[in-house]
Amino acid sequence: MTSDSVLPDLVTSVTSPASETVNSDIQVRFKTEEGRLLLILPTEAQTFTSVTNWNDLWQQMKQRLNGGDRFWQPQTPVHLIAADRLLDGRQLQAVADALSEVQLQLKCIHTSRRQTAVAAATAGYSVEQQPSFPALNPTPTPQPIAEPLYLQMTVRSGIEIRHSGTVVILGDINPGGIVVSNGDILVWGRLRGIAHAGAGGNSKSFIMALQMEPTQLRIADFVARAPQVLPEQYYPEIAYVTPEGIRITKVAEFSKSQFLSKP
Repeated sequence: MTSDSVLPDLVTSVTSPASETVNSDIQVRFKTEEGRLLLILPTEAQTFTSVTNWNDLWQQMKQRLNGGDRFWQPQTPVHLIAADRLLDGRQLQAVADALSEVQLQLKCIHTSRRQTAVAAATAGYSVEQQPSFPALNPTPTPQPIAEPLYLQMTVRSGIEIRHSGTVVILGDINPGGIVVSNGDILVWGRLRGIAHAGAGGNSKSFIMALQMEPTQLRIADFVARAPQVLPEQYYPEIAYVTPEGIRITKVAEFSKSQFLSKP
């Protein structure tokens, strides 16, 4: 990519077999939404005072999947709403296998836990990580700044990573792979997919890669595509916003002082 170039803008709850009343807030739930099926796990905060553990939730999910009151169509994509639950790769695989048995496919994990996000991304699922899930609170409070998300993987085609802080990829982003961050995006490899930094509107965010050949770059509301003619030699480059649009320059020549000219 040419150095220092300016790119143009272009539910239902599962009931216990026991006869007592069960709080639906601590039950596994399924819900259809916009052509997808949400598998919603109760938060750890909701089950803190109960005896509900992972085995209980697992049995609830299996009972619900194998029940006679299924309301979903085969091959419906499933989004697992894991909230603040800590799930490892084996548990995610067990969920995926159980869904596969009833012709459902796990596609995306929504989580507020960094460890769960890493496990899900490593297993090849799309991830949407948030610092916390909204609570019923009439007084609005500032959203905490999320810790950076570090992933050692290749973001393959069809995988989408979303995080409310900075994302660091130790690997490549392949064509068809998508990374969306409210902070910066740093790719210690080749960026050949779509990268959207400052997704919450922060135009001071930047995107950096060892080899910059993206399908599309986005920073806040600014959009740019790679030039048609690829360079003969690549250097580590950084993309950032100027009054003229998204600019890309060599990392070695980049200075934070250039942000002073931002609108």
